[in-house]
Amino acid sequence: MSVNILAVGDVVGENALSFLSRRLWSLRRELGADFTVVNGENASVVGINPHEAGEIFSAGADVVTLGNHALQKYTIFAKLDDDPALLRPANLSPLAPGRGWGVYQTRFGDVAVINLIGRCGMDFGPDNPFYEAERILEKITAKIVLIDFHAEATSEKAALAWHLDGRVTAVWGTHTHVQTSDAGVLPRGTGFITDLGMAGPIWSILGVKPEQSVSRFLGEPRRTPYVQAPGPCKIEGAVFTVDEKTGKCISVSSVRVTENEFSLSKKP
Repeated sequence: MSVNILAVGDVVGENALSFLSRRLWSLRRELGADFTVVNGENASVVGINPHEAGEIFSAGADVVTLGNHALQKYTIFAKLDDDPALLRPANLSPLAPGRGWGVYQTRFGDVAVINLIGRCGMDFGPDNPFYEAERILEKITAKIVLIDFHAEATSEKAALAWHLDGRVTAVWGTHTHVQTSDAGVLPRGTGFITDLGMAGPIWSILGVKPEQSVSRFLGEPRRTPYVQAPGPCKIEGAVFTVDEKTGKCISVSSVRVTENEFSLSKKP
């Protein structure tokens, strides 16, 4: 028997959250998804608040992961402490609220989800994610282990996946908001994609108004907070088909849905 794990990339802004709320449950049915993980760290464009986290759960997420903006809004701190299905990166400071991994009961057994953050190109110094993963795996007995690795460098994401190949079910990258074309299964049975992409405006730069990013690269000082780009949105992610008995990944399919289109690309 196999099960399908759906992972959705960073949700960026109110319009994307609205599209996710309208579409995720039906997408789960279409894909036969048994368990869904959504990265929600940009639901407020920068950060996430408790209401937005609740909307993502209501939309159909079983677990919500975060990233470098996890602690951007103080209002999320209490929910991080109280909700075991809302995860911030495990290798943040031990003084950070909340938790970085959890084990969740399903009809097909326990599923462990680990949220980690990379160190290459980030603005602060979290603990080494490779060693943190090792420490967490020593505590986990679940056969299905999923890792959302929120990281800038493609090499760091791939290195973690290869380092853990055969010991976890899947490693997927988030943070860069651009879906990569390398979805597949590594030699020892770990599913991998460098970046899921995002749930956000199609005509944007990483979800925000293009003119804001352009002005930054022109050297203009940023006078206003980042604003979500207008227009239709997309949902990007991947489906990991997993052997229920062994916890090994069988295949990976990248997914992209827009307001008038659906596509799935399967990679053995």
